[in-house]
Amino acid sequence: MDLKAIALEINLLHASLLLIPLLFLIFKHISLKGPPLPPGPYPLPIIGNILQMAGKKPYVALTNLAEVHGPLMSLRLGTQILIVGSSPAAATEILKTHDRALSGRYVAHAHPAKSPKFNRLSLGFASECNDQWKYLRALCRTELFSPKVLQSQVELREKKVMEMVGFLGGKEGEVVVIEEVVFAAIFNTMSNTFFSMDFMDFEGKGRGGKMKELTRKFVDLFSTPNLSDFYPILSGLDIQGLRKKSVQNNKKIYAIWEDIIKERRKQRSDPSVRRDFLDALLEIEFSDDQINQLILELVTAGTATSTSAIEWLIAELLRNQEVMRKLRDELANNISKDVVRESHLPQLPYLQACVKEIMRLHPPAPFLFPHRAVETCQVMGYTIPKDSQVLVNMWAISLDPTIWDDPLSFKPERFLNSGLDYKGNDFKFIPFGAGRRICQGIPLAARQIPLIIASLVHLFDWVLTNNMDPAELDMNEKFSAALQMEHPLHLVPKARK
Repeated sequence: MDLKAIALEINLLHASLLLIPLLFLIFKHISLKGPPLPPGPYPLPIIGNILQMAGKKPYVALTNLAEVHGPLMSLRLGTQILIVGSSPAAATEILKTHDRALSGRYVAHAHPAKSPKFNRLSLGFASECNDQWKYLRALCRTELFSPKVLQSQVELREKKVMEMVGFLGGKEGEVVVIEEVVFAAIFNTMSNTFFSMDFMDFEGKGRGGKMKELTRKFVDLFSTPNLSDFYPILSGLDIQGLRKKSVQNNKKIYAIWEDIIKERRKQRSDPSVRRDFLDALLEIEFSDDQINQLILELVTAGTATSTSAIEWLIAELLRNQEVMRKLRDELANNISKDVVRESHLPQLPYLQACVKEIMRLHPPAPFLFPHRAVETCQVMGYTIPKDSQVLVNMWAISLDPTIWDDPLSFKPERFLNSGLDYKGNDFKFIPFGAGRRICQGIPLAARQIPLIIASLVHLFDWVLTNNMDPAELDMNEKFSAALQMEHPLHLVPKARK
């Protein structure tokens, strides 16, 4: 046998070995039997429905598919089954009726919490609602989000908002990027809650100066389509390098506060003296890994969604001057001085309606957070197999014309006297989720977002750059874990008399 023949046989052998995984997937796809999955688009061999999910706005693609296949549908992304609920009835089944069976968390392979070590330390990405997860929830509820704690931090939140107002007053007539200013105010509020200090200024300088960039990268990395999620057999290879980048990005975030943790450990001569959340974690002897993981998740969740919601609301107010006028009239009639206080908020129903309407029209998390079936169950007459990824398409529900009148328009009046709130009881409006996995930070967001909006609207007039007509404002969306404006809002502030 000559060398060419030997080389040919070797190449054929290599090709056969490479085809084995593909043939396995094909046979698995062909031989899948049992109770029916929810209806859905026909999956191609090997790749399934990946191409139908391609694009910058998967929530729109899934909404269009749901119009054809129904409010509960299934897709295949490689070897993975994806279940999508796109109606209040489907959301009720997923987040209430079968909440226990579908309460697992789907964690992308690029996310460090995919590893057992960090998953057991995670609050938002814990794979199951186990005892450790329940302990972390109880800890945050007691130390961060209880009425007593929130009331004790009123002055802190008001102070950080007034610092933002002071900065904007000094920028009168200049262009500011509103999301950057708002992010700094929210981030410093959280850094004081956790560490009793500011981490950045409104010019983006300080130890946390790169936090916004790092936070966005944190979110983008585990939102990026990953071959390892579609084909877990490839997970050990990290072909796209996403896991490596995610670990490196997290280390940069931890570096922002690691020296504070070390110094605080040395200084804790009197454990009974508690200044902030870090002291509470040290008191119960949390390790550095536990502190880093928990604070990272709280910071990213607390800043990204709130900042995005405020930016969207300012944009919609500029485009809807009659709504702006009504809101300013309400503020003028209820606020006697040029300082907005949290105590004013209960007397501002139109402001609250504006915040709820922005949560509907531009839901902060269009898919909420991905769930995972911890066991096989029956939903709406269909089978949801164990380990399926389960999504609730909040964007589809929020813009459904059969649920909302004129859903594409910004109409805060729809929430006046409606009784709808953020508690996850009415499944046509659950911007913060529902069930076991409902966002714990709702009580904080419900105070912080309207306080910042009221201050920006009551104390400043806002002008778009180059005297742009607000009707021409680019309202395109950028998909991530938090739905953002594709082009950040650049505005010129002018102090109001």
